[in-house]
Amino acid sequence: MPSPAAPAAAPIRLVAGLGNPGREYEDTRHNAGFMVIDRLAQRLGLTMAFSNGWQALWARGSDGCTYLKPMTYMNASGRAVRACGQFYKIAADQTLIVYDDLVLPLGQLRLRKEGSSGGQNGMASVIEQFGTPAVPRLRVGIGGTGRERNMVDHVLGKFTAREHDALAGAIDRAADAVEHARAHGVEAAMNLFNRADPSGGTTPQKST
Repeated sequence: MPSPAAPAAAPIRLVAGLGNPGREYEDTRHNAGFMVIDRLAQRLGLTMAFSNGWQALWARGSDGCTYLKPMTYMNASGRAVRACGQFYKIAADQTLIVYDDLVLPLGQLRLRKEGSSGGQNGMASVIEQFGTPAVPRLRVGIGGTGRERNMVDHVLGKFTAREHDALAGAIDRAADAVEHARAHGVEAAMNLFNRADPSGGTTPQKST
């Protein structure tokens, strides 16, 4: 008898970008997740509205996918993500979280289907609220060297003029990765975008 087919991966129904609200945090490295959601909303022609119940900006695409920007500050991001997920009955593995990563070089992307927070407080809040580390995530490299004297100042600092070109390309690629994950599944997007080189080439990098 033929072996049973593997169960289909859960489709992504909620995409949440993490960041901090307020004008003082606009264009800061820690708001890369917000920037990706803004780019997706622009592509899809969506207008985001504020939900007082969720404490988040959100929009719902014509295909039923919800795009979310928690307005709770980074450390409490999970509350808004979970509230939206509960309202639409969206499971943890149907939720894709987009956020900045200090370890990855500027512009490099890394998709994973699950894992620890890696010290990112917003992702830690999401994991705590869902009660499982099995939450897909897309990390966007913000170019930390690991030698900054004050990591908080670095992530909350604005991108330099030299970084802006690389940033624009990274946000576009991250939006591409989200759309690919929605259309073809997270694993397929991992195989494609985890190997992508910000310079436009490819590297034989193994998906993790």
